[in-house]
Order: sequence, then C-alpha cells, then structure tokens
Amino acid sequence: MNEEFRAIMGPEASGLYDIHTHAAGPEGKLPLTADMLTELPSGDLFGLSQNVGMGWKPDRLLGKQILILSTQGGIRAEDGTPVALGFHTGHWEVGLLAREAARETAALGGVPFAAAVSDPCDGRSQGTTGMFDSLPYRNDAAIVFRRLVRSLPTRKGVIGIGTCDKGLPAMMIALAGMRDLPTIVVPGGVTLPPTDGEDAAKIQTIGARYAHGQISLEEAADLGCRACATPGGGCQFLGTAASAQVVAEALGMSLPHAALAPSGQPIWLELARQSARAIQRMAAAGTMTRDIVTDAALENAMAVYAAFGGSTNLLLHIPAIAHAAGLRIPDVGDWTRVNKAVPRLVSVLPNGPEYHPTVRVFMAGGVPEVMLHLRKLGLLNLNARTVSGETLGAVLDWWQDSERRHEVRKRLLAVDGIDPDRVILPPAQAAARGLTSTVAFPVGNLAPEGSVIKSTAIDPDVVGADGVYRHVGQAKVFTSEKAAVKAIKDGAIREGDILALIGRGPSGTGMEETYQLTSALKHLPFGKHVTLITDARFSGVSTGACIGHVGPEALAGGPIGKLRDGDWIDVRIDRNALEGSLDFVGEGEARFAPDVGAAILAARPPHPGLAADPALPDDTRLWAALQAASGGTWRGSVYDADRIIETLQAGMAALASGKERGTKA
Repeated sequence: MNEEFRAIMGPEASGLYDIHTHAAGPEGKLPLTADMLTELPSGDLFGLSQNVGMGWKPDRLLGKQILILSTQGGIRAEDGTPVALGFHTGHWEVGLLAREAARETAALGGVPFAAAVSDPCDGRSQGTTGMFDSLPYRNDAAIVFRRLVRSLPTRKGVIGIGTCDKGLPAMMIALAGMRDLPTIVVPGGVTLPPTDGEDAAKIQTIGARYAHGQISLEEAADLGCRACATPGGGCQFLGTAASAQVVAEALGMSLPHAALAPSGQPIWLELARQSARAIQRMAAAGTMTRDIVTDAALENAMAVYAAFGGSTNLLLHIPAIAHAAGLRIPDVGDWTRVNKAVPRLVSVLPNGPEYHPTVRVFMAGGVPEVMLHLRKLGLLNLNARTVSGETLGAVLDWWQDSERRHEVRKRLLAVDGIDPDRVILPPAQAAARGLTSTVAFPVGNLAPEGSVIKSTAIDPDVVGADGVYRHVGQAKVFTSEKAAVKAIKDGAIREGDILALIGRGPSGTGMEETYQLTSALKHLPFGKHVTLITDARFSGVSTGACIGHVGPEALAGGPIGKLRDGDWIDVRIDRNALEGSLDFVGEGEARFAPDVGAAILAARPPHPGLAADPALPDDTRLWAALQAASGGTWRGSVYDADRIIETLQAGMAALASGKERGTKA
C-alpha cells in the first residue's frame, strides 16, 4: 500500500471500533391522544418521534412549530473563529440571529425548526464564470425555500433571515409566495467600515487602479486586508444587499428599524428575538402574508426605494416579489411615476453627495426616519399593515417619539460627529444639496424596449446646468467582459468613448453583473467621460453613465447586438425629468436621424462575435429560456408557471404537427 493512501486513512485511533448497535432512546412519552392517533396523518405522528430523537423534550412537543429559514454559510466556531469559510460576510453571522430567534420561540412555548440555503457572493464572482449563476440562483433558492416550508406541514409560521444580493431577494420572493402563512423577514444587517481604509466597493478596483499606477502593490495588499472591518453583515454601501433590506422593511415584512443594523451587535441580536415574538402574535391573530404584502405595501416599497436611491437590481427583485404575492407587477410607467414623485433623501455610498456607510443610515433612523419625511409629503399608504401588528401609520407615530429613535441619532453624533440630518436629509435640505431621483429608463433605436440607468449616480461634473447628461461618441464594442476590462487596463478605452458590451444578457451569461467595468471607470480620472451601455446588469454599487438592462437583449435580436466599432451613438439623460434616449446616429462620416439609424440597424446582420458565452451552464440556459417565456427581465425574470406551461404545450403541439406533416409527405 502506498504512503499517500496510508496518510489518507490515518492511524487507527484507540476505541475507533467500539461500535454500539442499539440505544435506549429518549426518556418519556409522546403527548399523544386517541384523537391524534386516529385523525392525524402518519407524517405528523412520525414527526414527533423525529423531534424527540433530536433531543426535544416530549412534554414540550405541542407548542406552535415555527420554521426559521436562513441563508447561513460557512462553519463558525462558538468563539467566532472560522472552521470553514462561507462565501461572504453577509451570511457568516446570521446563524446567531437564527439561534436567538429559536431560543425566544422556545421560551414562548413554541417549537423552533431551522433550515438554511446558503447564497453566493456577487463580489467574489465578479469577472468570473461564477457570475453566470448569480441571478438564476435567486429563482432556484426561492423554490428551495418554498419547498422547505411546504415540507414541514405542521409549521404555524416562518421567520426568514437573509442579507445579501440574491439570498435576501430569494427569501422575500419565497415568503411572499406563502400567502396563507404568517411570515416575517429578519434582515441580516451590515458590516462596519474600517476606521482607516476603503469600503468593500472601492476595494474591488485595486486591480484597475494598480494597472494605472494609482496605488502600489503594498497599498493594495494593506487596504484589501482591512476592507471588511467586522466579520458579519452585508457590504457597507447601498448596493443590492442593503437595498433589499430596505425594501423588506418598507413592504412591512420586517419590524421597524430592522434594515441595515450592524451585524453581531446587541441591537442586531434583539431584532431576532423581537421577530420571534412578532411571528407568534401573527399566528395567534391569524395575520397572514397576504395581509401584509399588498398592492399598497408594494407602492410603499417603491417609494422608499426611490427615496433611498437603491440598486437598479431591485427593478428585477420587486416585480418578482409582486409576482410571488399574486399582485400586479409594476411596469416602467409605474417606476417612472414613483421616481418622479419621490425625492431622494439619503446621502450614502455610492450615491453621495456625502459617502456615508450604511451603518450611519441605520443610526440616522433608517427606513422609519425616511418614511417620516415621506409621510409629510403624502407619499405613503399609511393603512398598510405590517408584521408588527400595527398599521404603517401607527408604527410611524411610535417611531417619531420613541426612545430608540432619539438614542441612535444622538449616538451617531456622539461617536462619529455626524448630524443625522446630513445622512437622511429633510426634503428641502435634500433639494438644496442637489439630490436627484434615482433611476431613468432611456429608450431609443438601440433600446426599443427600454433600459435602466441610475441617473442620480452620474458624476455632476459631466451633467449640464439644465440637469441633462449629453454624450455623442463612437462605440467600442465588446462581446466579453474580460476583453472590455483588458481594454480599460491597457488604455484602449479613452475619454469620450462609448463602451458597448453586448450579448451579456440572460441568454448570453445569465445577465451577469459588470461591476468590474463600472468600478474601474469610477476610480479612473477619465472614467466619468465614458458611457457604458450593455444588455447585462450592474452591481448595486455601480455609478456613472452606465446604462444596463438594454432590451431586447442582443441574443434575442435586439439592435444593440448589431453595433460595430466606430458607430456614433447619442446618449441623453435628463436627471430632472427622469427621461432619456439611446440612439445609433451615425457610421463613418455619415450622420442621420434616429429613425434612419433604426432602419440601418434592422438591415444589418448581428455582430460577428455575438454568441452565448461558451462557459454558460445548461442550468442557466434553461433559466434564461424559462424567464423569457415568463416575460423576461421587465417582469422580474420570474418563473410564471402558467405562461411556461402554455408555451411548452404550444411548442409540443407545433412539433407534433410538424412530424405529422412530415409523415404524410
């Protein structure tokens, strides 16, 4: 036998073969009655045996069963040291929340159950083929969460704990679909910024900055080590993770002042205990998810999202939540209406104008503080019910004079020297500081179905005095993010260019995030003079003149897939009116109107390099097809079972008819 095999098998430890073949079993008796034995399904009875087999005391079996779902990842020792790493800090500590929720459930006489579906890290997978699984994962995780809920038929309520870019949206989608159960969301919180260093967004640009001589190797290594200053919680900026937490609370699915709490701290742990108490009250009162997640709640969530200036990825997630809840799915007109009506009030990374980390938003009062301002403006549905058992209006009445509000805001001033009203600005002050609404939806001959830009995050230096960003430039076209990143690092992208990344939508890559590009452009001196257009999407921390979600996507015949190097493109974004256009207007020396450009594009063949990424997994190809049949990205990239079945049946009928014709011929 070779030494490698011996090393694998290891030494034979003493007592290794002292194997027991039976045991006495748990002491006590199941609290059964004759009616239980004659009326209950065998699964309910067997479940009791399983419960005591895991150590639950027989005399405590009949309490309300509460399922605690989480996105926990990694293996964390009791002292906090890693036994096995998770994919990201966001899910590293949420097991502590699950533990506190379970203990509180048991203390109230309930029987807690726990299960987890861990989630990926979009930061870790940027620029890799791992990104091809990012958005599709959301649908898969929501399915598994729902299957776990249904697989415990005796549960009386569900607590969902999640934090990051796909895990928390998946949790909300799953729970919104559990319409006839009490459910509650516990946002997993945020990590702290380093006392001296860079946040987790900027640190993702060390490669590009090093390539351009902006930082040294030693600086990159030092800054990178300190970026995640505490081991748990989502990133320190208002990206998709933080935006999803805000939306959960705005929907009424979370308790007040739950979003963006600092992970690992007492106020964060208390949230889990409060949520365990709330779910018991919901179960006792017969309050179901359908009572919370309503059209009114969805309008509130869209308004709060706009006031925060959240990630454009929520344009995918909020419609998916609406679909799961059986509500009307908001369309581009709804988003535009809300964004025009609602002022942006939050000054936070990455939008500014002051780049406060998300924990300061929490300390300034978080979601309920923003809602106080929106209430004064008449922009909220105050009769919407929340998991607290109170209407939104009653919750805001409490918040206005609460000890919690006054103490956290006072603490922010004392510890960081920051006036809370510089983080969450009153509307008049926000207007004076030039905060503009969040997103616009440019259309044109390159985006006939529309596109998305976080217009508030365009550098003010390149916006006209009238609030309009204008850029007429020549395209440099890429069919892979890797090639586009290399062009930036090598200096092939210059001031005035329009960088077009095509074929990276759902059918090409699973609609990858392209934060490598947006982050590099943000932190390079010429980057604010470059416009990026793509059928892919962006990280929630992306800023600049970056237009994504271009539809139709290139591989579905979208005109963006017919661009060539040197084509002239006219981009106009009105940050005040929240309107924009994206048009092909010239080739070579010729210039023409958008309608002429549309005709030229229609006659052109696709770009010769246009193709699905060769590394695209079959799982993601299937996801892309299913979400396309369900209405595509503008309906949230959901799985609409009725539409999918209808499409499959029509396809099968067409295939059968074709075979029949072939046989007759």
